[in-house]
Amino acid sequence: MATRNNASTSRPPVIPRPSSVHATSTTPPITPPRVILAIQENSRCLPVLVLELAINTGKLLHDMGLGLVRIALECEKRPYEKIKILEEPIWTLYCNGKKTGYAVKREPMDEDLMVMQMLHPISMGVGVIPAEETENPDSELMYMRAHFERVVNSRDSETYYMMNPDGNSGPELSIFFVRIG
Repeated sequence: MATRNNASTSRPPVIPRPSSVHATSTTPPITPPRVILAIQENSRCLPVLVLELAINTGKLLHDMGLGLVRIALECEKRPYEKIKILEEPIWTLYCNGKKTGYAVKREPMDEDLMVMQMLHPISMGVGVIPAEETENPDSELMYMRAHFERVVNSRDSETYYMMNPDGNSGPELSIFFVRIG
């Protein structure tokens, strides 16, 4: 994942940092499956951010099959608090312009870390981890792992663009973090 700063050309360029983002989703038999988004600098690092998104996994995969998906995560700016944008605890979630609920930041759980360990050798791809290999024997785990380009627009705006391995077409998934107000 490369970092690009759009603020000014007089600033020195930001050194690109390799990183990856992966999204996983459990599919338990009763509750609707939700997407867990984990951002890592690289596959050997603990996640910088873990968000539980109120998006049904099947709906997200269906929309990605149709073309570009834009996920916008929006939160209120708090003028007296100086925290980094990825440290915000709760976000309003929009998918392709439609409000779909909320996203909540949380600490990685043991199952998240187990999945990251299992996916360590995978640089990018989509797949399913069989139920017998997960901590919940009643559910499979769907995953997507990809490299994203990170664009820092300001302290109140960051964007992650999924990079296609063929390099011929634009991103299929874009994730926008925006503070407003």
